[in-house]
Amino acid sequence: MTDPIRTALQQFGRLAVPVETLGDADDLYQAGLSSHASVNLMLALEEAFNVEFPDRLLKRATFQTIANLRAAVGELTSAAA
Repeated sequence: MTDPIRTALQQFGRLAVPVETLGDADDLYQAGLSSHASVNLMLALEEAFNVEFPDRLLKRATFQTIANLRAAVGELTSAAA
């Protein structure tokens, strides 16, 4: 697994299903992601990508899918560059 978002999700998401079985558009909350696990996931992504999630991205929709997470991290890393 080379995708850092999927790696962080596997380590901190506490999902009921294996991360590799999820598509980019699958609902992570339906897969078992809790609000507590989403905070741990956010912290792991901040460390992995050297970014900080602003308040405007701290909403359920940001963490709902891998695609949404990838878009948020992409926005933050391009803004930091």
